[in-house]
Amino acid sequence: MSPRFEPFQQVVDPIAGSLAVSAVVAALPLVLLFVLLGVFRVRAPKAAIASLLLSIVLAIVGWHMPIVQVLSATAQGAFYAIFPILWILINALWVYKLTVATPWFEALGRTIRSISNDLRILAILVAFCFGALLEALAGFGAPVAISGAMLMAAGMKPLKSAIVALLANTAPVAFGAMAAPIIALNGVTNIPLHELSSMAGRQTPFVAVLVPLILVFIVDGKRGVRQTWPVALVSGVVFGVAQFLASNFLVVELTDVIAAIATVAVVLVMLRFWQPAEIVGMHNVKGSDTDAAEADLVGATATGRTGYGTSSGLGGVSRNGQPLPATAGSGAAGSDAAGTGTDTVARPPARDVWMAVAPYLIIMAVFSIAQLPGVKNWLTAVGSVTFDWPGIDAVDPSGHQVSAHKFKLDHLKATGTLLLISGIITMALYRLKPLQGLRIYRDTLFQLRWTIVSVTSVLALAFVMNVSGQTNSLGFALASAGGFFAFLSPLLGWIGVALTGSDTSSNSLFGQLQVTAAQQTGLSPVLMAASNSSAGVLGKMLSLQNLAVASAAVGLDGAESVLFRKLLGWSLGLLAFITILVLLQSTPVLGWMVP
Repeated sequence: MSPRFEPFQQVVDPIAGSLAVSAVVAALPLVLLFVLLGVFRVRAPKAAIASLLLSIVLAIVGWHMPIVQVLSATAQGAFYAIFPILWILINALWVYKLTVATPWFEALGRTIRSISNDLRILAILVAFCFGALLEALAGFGAPVAISGAMLMAAGMKPLKSAIVALLANTAPVAFGAMAAPIIALNGVTNIPLHELSSMAGRQTPFVAVLVPLILVFIVDGKRGVRQTWPVALVSGVVFGVAQFLASNFLVVELTDVIAAIATVAVVLVMLRFWQPAEIVGMHNVKGSDTDAAEADLVGATATGRTGYGTSSGLGGVSRNGQPLPATAGSGAAGSDAAGTGTDTVARPPARDVWMAVAPYLIIMAVFSIAQLPGVKNWLTAVGSVTFDWPGIDAVDPSGHQVSAHKFKLDHLKATGTLLLISGIITMALYRLKPLQGLRIYRDTLFQLRWTIVSVTSVLALAFVMNVSGQTNSLGFALASAGGFFAFLSPLLGWIGVALTGSDTSSNSLFGQLQVTAAQQTGLSPVLMAASNSSAGVLGKMLSLQNLAVASAAVGLDGAESVLFRKLLGWSLGLLAFITILVLLQSTPVLGWMVP
């Protein structure tokens, strides 16, 4: 039985008795984190630790939280960072590195580029479509880590691979991990699940239409949009329509699975009849300041990081991030040069193809089996344990016990555990010796050492802010804006995901607050609750956890601040877009879209 401490009750206006002043002070740790990353280019571990220390001081001095409970909340956040989030990243990266240690990694690059030798199309197929499928099955950091690594295997440069993988991981997130964010929103708001899924399915498809167009622009600038807009537009529209239909009329848990499979099928059929005017490979993608930033990162970390690469003969990226020339006879050299032809890399023999994609097929199979009703129920019964977290005895302003009092530990059913099982199966298939697998796992942990520091610090920051009441002060301040809250509601969801790195966590944190504010201001509770999730996904690309995942996945240590600056404009632009949509849906103009 955990020891009892003096109950701590959160106060929303502890600073000078003013909600506005308290909200400004509560925002300081987040402001410090973003400024250190985006303006002063401080490395992520240092920025995260500095922000955590500030939040701890504010919790003790400003919000009068007992020191023991502050430290306990810090420990809980750090533990949550390790399990489940880092547990996912470590094992996802380990599975990938198992393929790097075998000749099948070379075959993977050739297999991907045998579909298309055009990096702009591969960005859509791998990051947008396959990433959405991974998001549906696993969620958290797995889609970014795996799709980023696969893009590198296809020959895309590391930094651009990370940017593309992060930005693509937006539209599917609201229905990711078998619709966990929407289910969590239903749990905290008691709004019928179908109404929430229907509303979110009338918002995120508009983002889905834009994302592929943005991806091809990131890969190849204006030329990319001009030459590949047909396939980008078709993929976005098909994904959006499928997402709308599945979330409104079918099974919400399978929304992203249906959308991803439908989009892949349509794009592959389209590529049989249409090809861009030029085939743009890695050697003739238009240069940008991204390349200059990457050169600086590579130069700074080439000697200290493990890195990734491909010796696939199709070109690719070496272990220090530099392009490798295509070997003779691979077919890559000719097709990498811009031209009007549509030749792609010759597809490897069927056995090589199956062996190359086997780890990802294994992952899909393991996660699909885990979702079968009988297996899922068994895993829920024996693969999870809930217990009182020691040292926390806090209540919210209304007197209800905070959610941090209980901690749910998924062990067998955890995404990271399923990835570990997938890796063990991959080792058996690839006939890797146990000692070799353990060495690769050790190397993976060493490579992620600073990522582990960053992620544990920022999750500790989130938990301290949540348990102390700093997050509530921010939320209540925004909710006090009256009718203007329709404009601030998406921002609240965006902040929640940028802070926690999880749409599920943001919905759990702010979902009921959104409903309460909507009821007080005469707005639709369904619209405001769904907006928290739909707009929140646009903050995921900026969350330090996901920046660290992407940076580690492509082997660029310390790239978090660069990724943050590259993605900030896109995140804010898409947030403005979804905010306008929500505003219109709160008025008679688009009010008919609200169920």
